[in-house]
Amino acid sequence: MGSVIDVTTVNYPESDGKPMGETDVHIDETVRLRQLLRRFFAGQKVYVSGSLLVFYERGNPKKFIVPDVFVVKGIQPGDRRIYKLWSEGKPPNTIFELTSRKTKKKDMVVKPDLYAQLGVPEYFLFDPIEEYLDPPLQGHRLVGGRYERISADAEGALVSEELGLRLRAENGHVMLYRLDTGERLLTDAEAWQAAEEARLAEAQARAAEAQARQAAEAELARLREQLRAGRST
Repeated sequence: MGSVIDVTTVNYPESDGKPMGETDVHIDETVRLRQLLRRFFAGQKVYVSGSLLVFYERGNPKKFIVPDVFVVKGIQPGDRRIYKLWSEGKPPNTIFELTSRKTKKKDMVVKPDLYAQLGVPEYFLFDPIEEYLDPPLQGHRLVGGRYERISADAEGALVSEELGLRLRAENGHVMLYRLDTGERLLTDAEAWQAAEEARLAEAQARAAEAQARQAAEAELARLREQLRAGRST
């Protein structure tokens, strides 16, 4: 009975007490990826987060990991202060780590071993400044309890079976493409710009149509007037 009380009264911290300590490039790409995935899974029972403490051993607040971005299918979205595997009932389906000089060893050795033990089906590494990984985007899929490299296609893209997306490293970003339509996922700003461009194109098309209609009506009026003038002579 005492052990149960000890477990249930454990304080799980919301921060590891360490500064983020990454470049603006890494931080911006982390935020961008999370936004893209949240937009893609909006309205679905999918939780997307990142830089959140993930506790994986009940009763031991020292056993946690902090993925840069992760996706968990089958649980409700919404804000969480921490993520407890035993409470949520499952590990992430896919994890992204944005590697750097400081995190390279941990991202390539320590975290993959732990994620494999936790049963994370897919694990992707990305080097946004292309100095620490070759190729800069690498993926791994869990097979028989161990990760195997995901082979790139002819365009250098990796397929995420868990997300239903193709991933490509382009100009320092991970671009995400739908497998069903081939469309690239857009950030909020890109979606707004695309909508504005579509509205502008539609307005221009309507204006051109109106102008063409006016020109046709003017030409018809001219021909009628010409016909009347010919009959009167």
